[in-house]
Amino acid sequence: MGLKQLWLFLFVLLYFVSEVCVDCIAYIEPNINLNISKIATKFEFTNLKCSCPIKEFCTVDYCYLKSVNRTYKYASIRINVFATVTNVEVNGETFKRMNGYKPFLYNVTVDGCRFMENRNRNPVANYLFGFLGKYHNINHTCPYSHDIIIDKLSIGHVNDHMMEFLPFAIGSYLLQASFSIDGIRRLVLQFYGTVS
Repeated sequence: MGLKQLWLFLFVLLYFVSEVCVDCIAYIEPNINLNISKIATKFEFTNLKCSCPIKEFCTVDYCYLKSVNRTYKYASIRINVFATVTNVEVNGETFKRMNGYKPFLYNVTVDGCRFMENRNRNPVANYLFGFLGKYHNINHTCPYSHDIIIDKLSIGHVNDHMMEFLPFAIGSYLLQASFSIDGIRRLVLQFYGTVS
């Protein structure tokens, strides 16, 4: 047996053994996922902007990103609201950066008070609201007579939520939430990030 035949024999043998082992594992544990060609992506905050166009209605106390270490970042926001909110219209939009930020995938407008009564009423709005997780105090129906606080919104939570249900393509994104009362835009929150 020459060197070429030996290599060919070893190659065929390894191929046969690997096929048998994969079939054995699948037979022993039928629920095992043997797909190892998944692409891992992650989301990171790059910027955060908050604005209250009408100062008599609200002011931004703080709005910042904090990087604790290389792997842990969080966003914190506090909006001082000076009036009681009994009706609010919320517009959630996603943008992708392609020669400037262009509308991408979602542009959803909901009645905020009705949505908080039953969040399952609008699945897309519920998905966008899910980005906030448990890190906020917007967890009841109208009226709102207190400050709006998003405290230490972890990048890990946003990354899990974004990539678990709807994997996004690599690129830069903007998630914008606009809050309008009586048809007038009162508050705008902009979350910038990249998927890499």
